[in-house]
Amino acid sequence: MTESSPVSGKVAPLRKARPCPECGKPSHRENYPFCSDRCRTLDLSRWLNGSYAIPVADDESRADTDGDAI
Repeated sequence: MTESSPVSGKVAPLRKARPCPECGKPSHRENYPFCSDRCRTLDLSRWLNGSYAIPVADDESRADTDGDAI
């Protein structure tokens, strides 16, 4: 014997809808946070080509922390 619960016609979203970071269109669940596979691939391509970079500390701040290592 199994119980069935009533199923609502709408499903609550798991995350807040955000615009695509590439083109600004609404994002879709399959490619979140992007709107399409094309925008997702463009973003990955920029990372792989080095267009995006994570900033590193300048030489002066590294010299202060590494100066006593000897």
